[in-house]
Amino acid sequence: MTTVSEVMTRDVQIASPNQTIRQAARLMSELDAGVLPVGDDDRLVGMITDRDITVRGVAKGLKPEAKVSKVMSKEVKFCFDDEDIEHVVRNMGEIKVRRLPVVNRDKRLVGIISLGDIAVIDGPESAGIAIAAISEPGGEHSHTGEQKT
Repeated sequence: MTTVSEVMTRDVQIASPNQTIRQAARLMSELDAGVLPVGDDDRLVGMITDRDITVRGVAKGLKPEAKVSKVMSKEVKFCFDDEDIEHVVRNMGEIKVRRLPVVNRDKRLVGIISLGDIAVIDGPESAGIAIAAISEPGGEHSHTGEQKT
């Protein structure tokens, strides 16, 4: 059984809800990453993606100085570092996300896992199952409707 801790990326940069979306975009560019966990006082309070910045921010006329909190996803889905990869892959497909923050049993952020991480370590078949489910239209992270608050 392969666990999340064997696959995840451990060195995770965190954005602040008070940073600007320009600052978050620059950090993503420097890291060559499309997502950042958002933390406030040692708590995970959201996630921001490059897509959030463009679809929730730029497309709606927000300025680069708008706060991360204006465009981030506030409902954070996560997995535990000791979970089985197969379970997490199925869950990612069901909730239609390509990346998940990883927490330990004390709910402290310890990493992030992506379908790319899974494909490299566990093989393309596992990641492919999730990608097929994610590719179905809809889901709570769809940008076709307004953001839930």
